Amino acid sequence: MPIVAPPAKVLVTGASGYIAAWACKTLLDKGYSVVGTVRSDSKGEKLKELFKDYGDKFSYAIEGAFDEAVVGVDAVQHTASPVTFAADDPQELIGPAVKGTTSILESVKAYAPGVKRVVLTSSVGSIYHQKTPPVFDESDWNVDAPKAIEKFGRNAPGPVKYGASKVLAERAAWDFMDRNKDSINFDLVAINPSFVWGPLVGPIKSEKELNGTVTFFRGYTSIRDPAPTREQLTAPGNCVDVRDVALAHTLALSSPEAGGERFIIDSGSYTYQDILDLIHEHGDHPDVPKGFPGAGKDVPRATYLNAKAEKTFGIKFRPLQEIAVDTVTYLRENGL
Repeated sequence: MPIVAPPAKVLVTGASGYIAAWACKTLLDKGYSVVGTVRSDSKGEKLKELFKDYGDKFSYAIEGAFDEAVVGVDAVQHTASPVTFAADDPQELIGPAVKGTTSILESVKAYAPGVKRVVLTSSVGSIYHQKTPPVFDESDWNVDAPKAIEKFGRNAPGPVKYGASKVLAERAAWDFMDRNKDSINFDLVAINPSFVWGPLVGPIKSEKELNGTVTFFRGYTSIRDPAPTREQLTAPGNCVDVRDVALAHTLALSSPEAGGERFIIDSGSYTYQDILDLIHEHGDHPDVPKGFPGAGKDVPRATYLNAKAEKTFGIKFRPLQEIAVDTVTYLRENGL
């Protein structure tokens, strides 16, 4: 497929979101023009102010049907999807995630013959499943979460509901591409990040403006009563910096070999105890708890192989200490 290179125009859905705002900035930095979909004029005007140095390269459209938004663009980054572990009914997540993904693809097919590539924000939640050893690459699919939803419904754990929404939305996207391969002019790339941290793209005035993942980070890196337990601090996960996620979305547009592929975007494993230890290694942080120093060292971890993204995009992922220090610095600079 043809490469989508600057100064092409890119539609970014859910543009005021955590990843999407960085995606907009990264595209603008690379010389693209950006149209961002937002839920309100106030969100759109806030982004216009944030990106005012780019002149008329950034504009916004109010979210609704995607049919009008896709007209005249060369590529789409579809980032808009519910992100929460607190949904009661799993369909609160699954329905909008699947519908939003298939709707944007239908709109591109019907109204945007100039679009060459759609980049979908998926997740390692679409990849993770029970296996031994827990080493994952892009051939893995989360077959467990949809089964758990069928069996337990509302009683399934929050992360399982979220994982089901991500895998079912990504599956729906690839199924659409397969069904329509003879009648579309664009290809698809899936970006599958792990837990995303790092600074927000601009300043904020209150914790209500934080996204879910950084809210988790703030909770564990702030002194609170009661303090997190040793078990909570040593629960393992995997993470990546939001700036690297945004860069992957942008490089996915200009990489010929990325078309039709999935990419794990991951810096490596962590426990919150690791994060506390790395922050204190970096310098004097009296407002960050110490937890149980070293307790995360021997915790078994899952591994998400990121070699495909590193090779295809040439990305060097930020290490955990840089992610942790930059995130806590951003929070403190914004009074949080």
